[in-house]
Amino acid sequence: MKQYEALRKEAYEANMQLPALGLVLFTFGNVSAADHAAKVFAIKPSGVPYNELTPEKMVIVDFDGNTIDGKLRPSSDTKTHAVLYKNWPEVGGICHTHSTFATSWAQALRDIPLY
Repeated sequence: MKQYEALRKEAYEANMQLPALGLVLFTFGNVSAADHAAKVFAIKPSGVPYNELTPEKMVIVDFDGNTIDGKLRPSSDTKTHAVLYKNWPEVGGICHTHSTFATSWAQALRDIPLY
């Protein structure tokens, strides 16, 4: 567990920004943080409310999508994160939200203006 402590903490702190900034509701969304040297990433566990999340609950997964360390099931988005990290080494973190603002915009079928 100590081996991945810093990576877990980094992913946890980023995940906690999502509800603080109003970008997610309930248990939706996640953030992962990668360690390309070790070919692993830390990701939010599936179905865990943000107010119950701790660094220790973050799941460590390899770039093939296999759970390496953690007692909980990783996010249902884990395979997507794994593919991105495996194929783009410059990517150090991934954020997936269900922002009510973005969802509302999409439901309104409005174009996103380009500037």
